[in-house]
Amino acid sequence: MRKQKSMAIFGGAGIFFLLLFAGLLGRTFKASETMTADVAIDPPKIALTFDDGPHPYYTEQLLDGLKDRGVVATFFVTGEHASLHPDVIQRMNEEGHLIGNHTYSHMQLTSGNREAFKEELMETNELLQEIIGEEVVYVRPPYGSWDKTIEAELNMIPVLWTVDPLDWCSNNAASVAGKILKEVEENDIILMHDYYDTSVTAALKVVDELLKEGYEFVTVEEILFE
Repeated sequence: MRKQKSMAIFGGAGIFFLLLFAGLLGRTFKASETMTADVAIDPPKIALTFDDGPHPYYTEQLLDGLKDRGVVATFFVTGEHASLHPDVIQRMNEEGHLIGNHTYSHMQLTSGNREAFKEELMETNELLQEIIGEEVVYVRPPYGSWDKTIEAELNMIPVLWTVDPLDWCSNNAASVAGKILKEVEENDIILMHDYYDTSVTAALKVVDELLKEGYEFVTVEEILFE
């Protein structure tokens, strides 16, 4: 009888401690779930950039598509085209896109045209500031040619790229989009041009696919400084 009693006591205690452990374990899981729910995970960011515009038709088409999708981009415009289509520049600014300088005539910096290059940047800055009422500080130097001393002299920030699908030399939108989607990663800066219909088609396809994957499209400012 003594043996049976001791076993019964042990069994009751075992059940008690088992229930206690289960309760504590449940609380631990619940707390863990709460902590996980409370920690916000930021979506991966990516920046679409467009050079050479604005184009009177293709840029408007692109802006329509970006607006429908709630997406912003960065446009590096030439002064020459901006002077012809100031209304498109105004629309870019009003819809939250970032506007940058791409020189006045798409001039590539060389060892022999440094001063002329600076003048084109300054002329384009003045033109853009007159259109949008804001100072322009970002520059996409044509072909990526840049001089750090100009950066300091003009207080401008050069923006290059990490993904270049060479959209300007292809008339196959699916091929351009496929190349981008194959290469792209978080915090990439994609180089495109809003001066070609295939580029617009490819860009919007890329936006649709990357939105499905959870990417957030931002201006280059957020990639560079946040």
